[in-house]
Amino acid sequence: MTTTQMKSEGLASKAASPAKTIIAVSIGNALEWFDIVIYGFMAVTISRLFFPDGDSTVSLLLTLGTFGVSFFMRPLGAIVLGAYADRAGRKKALTLSITLMTLGTLIIAISPSYGTIGLAAPLLVLIARLIQGFSAGGEFGSATALLSEQDPDRRGFYASWQSASQGITTVLASGFGVALNALLTPDQLMNWGWRIPFFFGLLVGPIAIYIRRELEEGEEFQTEKASPSPILETLVTHRGRIITAIGLIVLGTTISYASLFTPTFAIRQLKLPATAGFTASLILGVLQFFLSPLFGMLSDRMRRTRIMTIAAGSILVAVLPLYTLLAAYPTTVTLYLVQIVLAVGVSAYFGPLSSLMAEIFPARIRGTGLSVGYSFGVAIFGGFAPFIIAWLLSTTGSLLAPGFYVAAAALLSLIALRYSERYL
Repeated sequence: MTTTQMKSEGLASKAASPAKTIIAVSIGNALEWFDIVIYGFMAVTISRLFFPDGDSTVSLLLTLGTFGVSFFMRPLGAIVLGAYADRAGRKKALTLSITLMTLGTLIIAISPSYGTIGLAAPLLVLIARLIQGFSAGGEFGSATALLSEQDPDRRGFYASWQSASQGITTVLASGFGVALNALLTPDQLMNWGWRIPFFFGLLVGPIAIYIRRELEEGEEFQTEKASPSPILETLVTHRGRIITAIGLIVLGTTISYASLFTPTFAIRQLKLPATAGFTASLILGVLQFFLSPLFGMLSDRMRRTRIMTIAAGSILVAVLPLYTLLAAYPTTVTLYLVQIVLAVGVSAYFGPLSSLMAEIFPARIRGTGLSVGYSFGVAIFGGFAPFIIAWLLSTTGSLLAPGFYVAAAALLSLIALRYSERYL
């Protein structure tokens, strides 16, 4: 059956309601990112079990380095799964991506520690993270394309659920962090408790796979003529759009992945209880979930670039004073305050981001363009954010290190926002 025939049949079938599509994509997307985020949240425990070293800092850097290395697989996954989404449909690509993510989670969940199988333990973790990186490479593009194509007049609202679902991820992962640290002893957490969130992902994974198989494509994709070579057209003809998309994603991905380091930052640098760091991340996730759709809806009435420019500019101006305050008063209340301010700023930026990136690319190559732009941006600036921040903190000894990294990201995204106007 040809692509044209499949699309014609899709038009003839009854399309799923936008609400059903939002729920289905958001649940699967949240679980997809949950498997990645929980690894970052459990970095301290995983470093002791799988990357033992006489120096705890070196052990942690090895763990975060493994977290970052997996992001090199994202561009490959973006090219393969993004092109698959443009050829076979967003639904099939989304189903495949979450299946691969579940496989990676299974490997981590059942892997013996270094003390049991030696060097094979960190190798298994690395393989799992590479599989997850490949899977995540196509997730953003396929999910965003499907959401943004539900209703072009409300593209900002529908696409904002890409960001909101990542807020669900943070809530789930940090919720597990708070509960496990509150209910289990350090020995219990080290011996078996850290595996619980990964098994949770395994239990819900099949449900998400089933839900995604019941989705219908958006009309915009069904009526658009397919590109004969989405990869070639995207990488050769639309290089400027790809570079702009990478610049746009810098700020959002930097704050998102820097937040994974928050529990570790709270424990090691601020000397706060582990529950404080996880609660701070929980606050970020809750606010992102509720605020992103509101800012996405607002972007359907106002220019998206204007909202995002105000948000990025505010973060650029405020982030260093916030971390200066945190360094002077390293308390739980101050940490929560910093997270609240950053959450509002990142929600205002992230809410309209997915729809803006979708509008940069024509529908016939949207899956490939979104996947490639997002994955390269995340691989370069987001994946190694926890590692770079940990290294900066260790090298400089300054608690302002996370703030400098976020400020640099805000500046780059402000430049990309200005250039994005030419493609709208």
